[in-house]
Amino acid sequence: MEGHHHHHNPHQQQQQLHQHHLQQPISVNVDTTADRFPQWSIQETKEFLMIRAELDRSFMETKRNKMLWEVISTRMREKGFNRSAEQCKCKWKNLFTRYKGCETMEAEAMRQQFPFYNELQAIFSARMQNILLSESEGGATGSKKKAMQLSSDEEEDMEEHEVDKGSVRKKKKGKTSGAISGSTSGSSNNNIKEILKDFMRQQMQMEMQWREAFEARENERRLKEMEWRQTMEALENERIMMDRRWREREEQRRMREEARAEKRDALITALLNKLRREDHM
Repeated sequence: MEGHHHHHNPHQQQQQLHQHHLQQPISVNVDTTADRFPQWSIQETKEFLMIRAELDRSFMETKRNKMLWEVISTRMREKGFNRSAEQCKCKWKNLFTRYKGCETMEAEAMRQQFPFYNELQAIFSARMQNILLSESEGGATGSKKKAMQLSSDEEEDMEEHEVDKGSVRKKKKGKTSGAISGSTSGSSNNNIKEILKDFMRQQMQMEMQWREAFEARENERRLKEMEWRQTMEALENERIMMDRRWREREEQRRMREEARAEKRDALITALLNKLRREDHM
């Protein structure tokens, strides 16, 4: 029995080595796939946000937006960026999450932490204007459109964010599908109200900052203009004084020249008279 046991040990080791060699290429393939999706550059992200902004109205009008992400992927490829529809969707969710996280930051820290804040702010500002315009024009249908202030991807992201923070309770197994949809719409309405409040607060803060900056620039401009006027008046007064001194010196020089000419004429006249007297003698 012992000899039989020693006879099978090398065979088992060979099988283990063979399996180890078969597994090695799999790990290499996994490592190589990590480099297939490079990070998004700043220019690529800006191009992506420009395309997403153009299609934002379409995203708000439909819940199933898979085809819209395919359109964005195609247009990204036309611009030289090879991104799939799923990558574009994940990138938007990531940008939206970072945008929401910047709401409590100061303006300078916000620009450093998230350089695309202004682009997303422009998208949501344009969306809010479109919603307000459609509500004013739609009348009775305004209540239906009011619930469409977030796209389906953003609603999913907001719900996932709330779950991660622990603010959303687990649903009971005995609830019906109607109750689940009702609670989801209620949380969505609360999120929409919070977003509206945050949006208006940010708009007021931005307007106040803009007014303060404008008044500071206006005061600085007035001070510089006053300093410039005072400097110009001082230069003008100095020029007038220099011109006056020059005229006085010129007048004195002319008087000295006239005095010297009179003396010279008198001397010449005296010499001529003397010579005439000597000739007569």
